Amino acid sequence: MLVRRLHTVLACAAAVSLGLVAVAPAQAVEGPAPDPRDAKAMRDMATAMAATAKYADERQAIKDGYVPKGQECMTNPFGVGAMNYHYVKQANWGSKDPARPTALLYSRDKDKNGRRRLETVEWMSTDRDQDLKTSDDRPSMFGLPFDGPMPGHWAGMPKHYDLHMWAYKKNPAGRFHNWNTALTCPIKPPTPGNPAAAHGHGH
Repeated sequence: MLVRRLHTVLACAAAVSLGLVAVAPAQAVEGPAPDPRDAKAMRDMATAMAATAKYADERQAIKDGYVPKGQECMTNPFGVGAMNYHYVKQANWGSKDPARPTALLYSRDKDKNGRRRLETVEWMSTDRDQDLKTSDDRPSMFGLPFDGPMPGHWAGMPKHYDLHMWAYKKNPAGRFHNWNTALTCPIKPPTPGNPAAAHGHGH
């Protein structure tokens, strides 16, 4: 419990120092999480949330160059959970800047105004040798290693690493767990030849 309290206190302090008021601070999680004693990780988390809060409005994400990619919903092929619609900004590919995520993940369902809800921010980086058996170039952020390497999820996407931060939707598995165990996808017949069907996350 002491670690949980410390995590929350440090995250709140980082958020306040960056002027975060309307965005919820990082909370302790059950899954992968930064060391709460790592002040830089706490600051970087607050920076990521401050920089992406404006994308709660899907129109702002599109205006800033985030483009819908892949399926509206992907099911974890290794167990429980799913993730929703990826909006990708190619100019941010390979970014490890907390303020410049590669992708924003939005809800599959739309609100009464016909807009999707922001759920997750994600950073993606190309696997240098395109060999899924090696990982000597694995990036890290917030003191956590990226997941992967894994195949691309849509046509033209290289083998890569990625890291999710469920900043805007609670994930029972943990804020940095790639799959949200509270989400499920509608049951649909598989689409032949769709590379996104084999999303290679393996937590």
